[in-house]
Order: sequence, then structure tokens, then C-alpha cells
Amino acid sequence: MDEQDPKEDLIEPVFRNGTVTTVGILLAFSLGFVTHWAANPIPWQLHHLLAVVPILVGIALQMRALSLLLDLDSLRRPIYERANRIFMAGIILTACGVGLAILLDVFEVSARSALVGA
Repeated sequence: MDEQDPKEDLIEPVFRNGTVTTVGILLAFSLGFVTHWAANPIPWQLHHLLAVVPILVGIALQMRALSLLLDLDSLRRPIYERANRIFMAGIILTACGVGLAILLDVFEVSARSALVGA
């Protein structure tokens, strides 16, 4: 850790620890969704990349945020805030990808039901 200015704005370690826990839990949910979706019996198609790409980029951003937060430098407010911005971008991308994945699966199931009923 670099020499710190005694007047530098630091965050409380307990507050940072709570953020680390939150980021870790949401990252685990994101990874769990990908694992569950990969095991989905519906065969993957090229159009599923519309959902996979934002999910994977979002997960990578969440991992980067967790990495930043685990460093002692994250007690410095600018680094902590940067990690939070990266995490929020990651969680938003992941949520958009999950939404797309659900829609793609709904359309896939609807199309199969329509073919079976015809």
C-alpha cells in the first residue's frame, strides 16, 4: 500500500467487508445461473450468444470488482468507489443477460409447443 496522506478519506474496514460479502454472494449467484443454464436441456443456438456475452462480461466485471475490494488499497475511498462502479456495471450486464436468456428460453419453449400442437 502506498504511503497515505493522514487526511486521506478512508472507509471503515467493516463497511468494506460487508461490500466484499455482498459482491461475493452475487458473483456466486451469477456463476450458479450460468452453470444451471448450461445444463438446460434446450440445445444451445447461435442466438444464445446474445445472452451469454453480457452474462460472461458481467461476471468478469464482478470478479474484477471483488479482486479490487480484496486488496487493502480498497480502504481508500477512490479505489472503493471504483470497485463499486465496476461491480454495478457487472451486475447490470449480468442481469440483462439473464433476462435475455429467460426470454430466449421462453421463445424456444413456445416455438416447440406450437410445433407439437400443430
